[in-house]
Amino acid sequence: MGKLREVLEHPDELVPLIQMAYAAERAKVLPKDENLAFCYSMLNRVSRSFAVVIQRLPPELRDAVCIFYLVLRALDTVEDDMAIKADVKLPLLRAFHEKIYDRSWSMNCGYGAYVDLMKRYPLVTDAFLQLKPGYQKVIADITHRMGDGMAEFIEKEVVTVRDYDLYCHYVAGLVGIGLCQLFASSQLESEDFYKMEDLANHMGLFLQKTNIIRDYLEDINEEPAPRMFWPREIWGKYAKKLDDFKGPENAQQAIGCLNELVTDALRHAPYCLQYMAKLRNPDIFRFCAIPQVMAIGTLALCYDNHKVFTGVVKMRRGETAKYVQLLGNMGDLFRAFDLFAGRLASKAARLQQTDQHAQTAHERAAELQGLCTSGLARLPPSQRASGPSSLQTFGRGMAFVGFGYQAKTFVQEQWQLYLLYTMLLVAFIYTLCKH
Repeated sequence: MGKLREVLEHPDELVPLIQMAYAAERAKVLPKDENLAFCYSMLNRVSRSFAVVIQRLPPELRDAVCIFYLVLRALDTVEDDMAIKADVKLPLLRAFHEKIYDRSWSMNCGYGAYVDLMKRYPLVTDAFLQLKPGYQKVIADITHRMGDGMAEFIEKEVVTVRDYDLYCHYVAGLVGIGLCQLFASSQLESEDFYKMEDLANHMGLFLQKTNIIRDYLEDINEEPAPRMFWPREIWGKYAKKLDDFKGPENAQQAIGCLNELVTDALRHAPYCLQYMAKLRNPDIFRFCAIPQVMAIGTLALCYDNHKVFTGVVKMRRGETAKYVQLLGNMGDLFRAFDLFAGRLASKAARLQQTDQHAQTAHERAAELQGLCTSGLARLPPSQRASGPSSLQTFGRGMAFVGFGYQAKTFVQEQWQLYLLYTMLLVAFIYTLCKH
């Protein structure tokens, strides 16, 4: 009933939800090639959201990005497995880039779906070796740099904000840099993307810091004892131990620390807008834009929200679906960033008398809003209008429902189809009224 209530309260999100459900089903359709079929099947198992987003990419890039993602998830599995002793783990991390050329290499480690990924890793290797040499070179180089960085932090605590930035560079900034180079190598973006390491690094840091902030409770409760990446330079101002924030008696200190971390993450957002403005391929743009909007939306939710320490904080599924389906150009991106930065700025404005970092948070959020306003003003009129028309959205939704009914993907009984059509009609009327 909770999900139904959400749809009824936000009827404009129904069509995007149906579209995203269709995209999720489409992502399950596997290539005929055995190696690629395993890669895409594994992608669906380890990250359904990324499996949907990757469908946005042009075919020329899709396989390379899928394999790049799985290679790095395998490397991450080695890093995260606390059962692997340091004398084995350190040299393995540093040499992992060599394993992607070895068709016989596999390993028994990890948990859940990652066990299968590591045991059947030769299938990923075979798929990697089918890629163009330019793509292979990028993937191997980034894997090498990331493995060295992970090894550096295996026995090193994240103490300073500089450590925090460096760790996030190794595990996420390098992903952004690698994607940048894949885009350039595909010739779907300009060769300038080979040189955009700084902007690409900010893209990765913005996403990684959002995840580290949001996942506090999940990470701190891991067994065996987890490795945490909140920098002591920040959390040490508020508690003696990082797990103190779980206690309700420390709620005020926990919120103070949380807000300072969100404020720190916001400094990367303007660079993300700069990077996105340089993309020219619309499919690559959507692939990059969706995670960035989810990040700013999640930060707006996390800011001043004690639920980060007691439960799960994430955007509503319908709201997520709306941005996944409707982000198409810089105008859409500016409007989304402006909306979420505005929500965060409003929270920070209320806290300026009690939170010493609220003014900085407010200034950074307001700066972001200013960049969005000025950016929108520079766009052509076609991008200043907000999203597709109500008729277009309604028509697309009806087409998806019709297809789903014929394929028996979404609805199995006629009454369900009638219900969906009724709800679509409500959504259509609602969007007309808004305009």
